[in-house]
Amino acid sequence: MDEDFRRTIEPECLLEPPLALDMINRLDVFEFGLYFVLTFMSCVSLLLFLEQCLFIYKHLPYPKKTIVIWISGVSPIIATMACFGLWIPRAVMITDMTSACYFSVVVYKILGLLIEEFGGSTPFLKIFAGKNFKISVGPCCCCCPCLPLVPMSRKMLFLLKLGSLQYAILKPVFSIISVILWRNAIYDPTNLGIRSATLWINLSVGVLTVISLWPVGIVFMNLNILLRSVKIIPKYAMYQLTFVLTQLQTSIINILAANGCIACSPPLSSQYRGFMLSQKMLIMEMFIISLFTRYLYRRLYDPVEIEEQEIVLNHKAIVQAPLEEHDV
Repeated sequence: MDEDFRRTIEPECLLEPPLALDMINRLDVFEFGLYFVLTFMSCVSLLLFLEQCLFIYKHLPYPKKTIVIWISGVSPIIATMACFGLWIPRAVMITDMTSACYFSVVVYKILGLLIEEFGGSTPFLKIFAGKNFKISVGPCCCCCPCLPLVPMSRKMLFLLKLGSLQYAILKPVFSIISVILWRNAIYDPTNLGIRSATLWINLSVGVLTVISLWPVGIVFMNLNILLRSVKIIPKYAMYQLTFVLTQLQTSIINILAANGCIACSPPLSSQYRGFMLSQKMLIMEMFIISLFTRYLYRRLYDPVEIEEQEIVLNHKAIVQAPLEEHDV
């Protein structure tokens, strides 16, 4: 039956994607124009990011400027990698892994930004040491409102940092292992069978991702009211949106392509057509996000000044929130 199925589809759909020059030669006028527009968008986002880096480097103190540069660069870097994957189909797996590794560092930098807005770890602990923090937040424990409040301490802050840092370290390690296995024909991005290395590596990375997002969510949900003056809510929203588009959207498209929901179009198989569709969507989405990110980060904010009364009111809001949810 498998042989009958293979006879009903184009032979080119069962081959590897073409080389870059072969792919360019097969483009018609419309596709070449689309590729040109997408390349232009990725180049513009990268140039705007480089100009923004100069502004941040001149006007922000260390180490905050390095944190802001890392965070504001996530959308231009992802768009640039997607552009490389668009023109070089055989490099899609490498470009996707590069973007994922960069984003794993950005998750840790977001936590660093939340702490750095209060002056760094030492001033942060001086302000919030002994204050209770709500830990029943997503993505790990949003369904567990009964979890107790945990007082902030040096050990607690260390565990929060460690929870986000492990993803920034282990994600590149898993990517290197995946490339090694891929070159030995063991790792195949399109093979999600129960015995495939791809499935278990992706599951492991998924667990690490959820663990790393939890500390960031804890700090943000407890302190976002105090950081409204620096527009932390839209900044966090851009970070969350980038995560959804780069991780969930790409995974959904790849699963649909692996199941044949995206038709084959020679010289690209259904799986690689899914990859190409994902790259095109990412370039357009990251271009828009880069414009919003530029608006949020390419500006100077007044230093955050926290009074004891504001901390008390914020603590009362955190304590009363789960009680109100329980009453409802």
